[in-house]
Amino acid sequence: MAATVENPPPDQDVASIHIDGRWRPSSSGGTRQVLDPADASVLATVAEGDRADTDSAVAAARRAFDEGPWPHTPATERAELLRRVADLLQRDREALALIESRDTGKTLEEGRVDIDDVTAAFRYFAELVAAESPGRVVDAGTPDVHSVVVHEPVGVCALITPWNYPLLQASWKAAPALGAGNTLVLKPSEVTPLSSVRLVRLLTEAGLPHGVANLVTGAGDPVGARLSEHPDVDLVSFTGGLASGVKVAQAAAPTVKKVALELGGKNPNVVFADACATEEGFDTAVDQALNAAFIHSGQVCSAGARLIIEESVRDRFVTELASRAERIRLGRGTEEGVECGPLVSAPQLAKVEEYVASALSEGAVLRCGGERPKPSEIRPADGYFYLPTILDHCHRQMRVVREETFGPLLTVETFRTEEEAVTLANDTEYGLAGAVFSADTARARRVAARLRHGTVWINDFHPYLPQAEWGGFGRSGVGRELGPHGLAEYRETKHVYENLNPAPVRWFTG
Repeated sequence: MAATVENPPPDQDVASIHIDGRWRPSSSGGTRQVLDPADASVLATVAEGDRADTDSAVAAARRAFDEGPWPHTPATERAELLRRVADLLQRDREALALIESRDTGKTLEEGRVDIDDVTAAFRYFAELVAAESPGRVVDAGTPDVHSVVVHEPVGVCALITPWNYPLLQASWKAAPALGAGNTLVLKPSEVTPLSSVRLVRLLTEAGLPHGVANLVTGAGDPVGARLSEHPDVDLVSFTGGLASGVKVAQAAAPTVKKVALELGGKNPNVVFADACATEEGFDTAVDQALNAAFIHSGQVCSAGARLIIEESVRDRFVTELASRAERIRLGRGTEEGVECGPLVSAPQLAKVEEYVASALSEGAVLRCGGERPKPSEIRPADGYFYLPTILDHCHRQMRVVREETFGPLLTVETFRTEEEAVTLANDTEYGLAGAVFSADTARARRVAARLRHGTVWINDFHPYLPQAEWGGFGRSGVGRELGPHGLAEYRETKHVYENLNPAPVRWFTG
């Protein structure tokens, strides 16, 4: 039997709402059980926040912004706090990775990678904030005018994060928001809130003043809905599904607050035959296609869920891909040797099963997977597991090709010409990410330039850099995270024009 990592339960503290420096239960006394997706057991019980809790958290953030020191703290000091948080994240790396693994179902190694990426985000924004100039001097054309453009914090920020990368997505929002001098209310997914609770504890330990970072655990409605519509919230940043993102935008519209939305994707992985011309190239392209589709059981907004492959190599490529997918080792993410964990919840498992059924009814050919593993083939036997699944002979009219499935499902489409490949890759209402594999550098760059997606990889899939912007075209959302633009989302731009030699204008003669 493979060795396993010790699994102490996360904090069983129902006082998971953090407002103005105090941990407290919900005002209604409501609670929610957080389940381990590997066996459906209870990991923790957390407070179930409501509208009253949300209003209290916003009020605390409003006071901290309007009356507190944080917005006026020098940028170098804000940067130093972000660095301290990064150090604390590394100090608690193993504990946080374990929480993330058990809460989301991903492997422990993926959890460790997540904590390192979270750390990198805090360190990047610390350096970006510390290095910035106090303002941009504008040449007004006369020595009698001093004109400068400065950046100020937006105000109170509502940060609504998803269940698949709870700590990573929180860091992509909280680090730039705090670095810019804002206050915030963090609302994690009710399915995976545990690492966000730990993050707020680390922010407090690092010395963040009371009221600057508040946390409300609870459902999207009422907590997320109230944050989106609240008149004292100046910005709402949401990562999640398209339908929920539309509701956030609609709720925010009457108060004309800033909105940033990252709403997922249906991401193409375009493989040209020349990428497979050598055995090494073939092996690399197959391996990358496997990673693109099945990392974290496909529960990734940028997952390469659409394989778009040149027709001449389709049969060999898909046969090898299916053979490797069948050998992926499923199980509890903390168990040694496991390569893929369960889906995050029973509803997500049911959703994936429904997509496979609809694809088969529409003519897709099942190459592997397509069902839950048999109880004798998986441990634990009662988790939300689903076999890596490849659906061949797919076309654009199928739901499984058009809609974001968020599961271990890969569809296969084919093309004959470069033009057809580009058309297929862009034939989606989303536009988050995509990739092109080709041994022809000119072709690869030419195709990448034509893909209407916010991130395009050439001969790779999934890597990102905290210094490079992340976001999508089309219905993948508005705004950007990471990079300089990720910091700019949390700032207002102000022009200060100073007349150094004031005198009457004499426009009016009366």
